[in-house]
Amino acid sequence: MKKLVFATHNYNKIKEIQAKIQDKYQIVSLTDLAVEEDIPETADTFEGNALIKAQYVWDNFQISCFADDSGLEVDCLGGEPGVYSARYAGLQKNNQDNIHLLLKNLEGQIDTNAQFHTCIALILDGQVYFFHGIIRGKLIREQRGDKGFGYDPIFIPNGYDRTFAEMDLAEKNLISHRAIAVSKLITFLEEGTK
Repeated sequence: MKKLVFATHNYNKIKEIQAKIQDKYQIVSLTDLAVEEDIPETADTFEGNALIKAQYVWDNFQISCFADDSGLEVDCLGGEPGVYSARYAGLQKNNQDNIHLLLKNLEGQIDTNAQFHTCIALILDGQVYFFHGIIRGKLIREQRGDKGFGYDPIFIPNGYDRTFAEMDLAEKNLISHRAIAVSKLITFLEEGTK
């Protein structure tokens, strides 16, 4: 089984992607490489942040790798929180604080259309490739569900009546923004190994 480094410490993301990739690749995390520091996300786009993290792994280990950056983009807030989704309410990166601030900023707004956006940067033998995944939906003002993470308890994808946090991992993996981007990544990797 081929190894691919996923430049993250986020166990939820590793679990989500490993379930999607199944036995095609073994996903190795930054923790597995004994990288303890958080790689700073200093870009102002999802592509830029994903590439910073992947480039760090390539520069230090010369191992094919990928990294993602994801966020929630709310239409009526001009795309906020966007690249700042994880630290929207501060550097402590607290999910509940982020949700409370977002709901406060939505007060008085009728339009709650939003989208989750993932960008994956893949460095394969030194070449860089990008894959995007977007899922549209609406935000609700009360949290529902205890699965998932981040803004999942207040996001209902279009065509569904449940939040991401009310869906089990297998169901979410069929439709999520990350699943869409990962599917594009897997297709690309499979075509390259034929």
